[in-house]
Amino acid sequence: MNIEATKLELMQLLLNTTNEKILMKIKNIYHEESSDWWDMISPEEQSEIEEGLKQIENNEVVSHESVMKGFEKWK
Repeated sequence: MNIEATKLELMQLLLNTTNEKILMKIKNIYHEESSDWWDMISPEEQSEIEEGLKQIENNEVVSHESVMKGFEKWK
């Protein structure tokens, strides 16, 4: 079944139902699935990500290889 046929089938089911529980569940699923992950993380996590992006912009980064060399003494 293609997506357009699925949409039409769902619209028909929604239009014909009188079960409010079903409608609310579908609405909740839609909102959960369409939420942006950014809005679901804490302000602290958002701040840390923004700080990391600023560090990248300012070329304040260390390569993975460089970090791994620092751990060689513990191998």
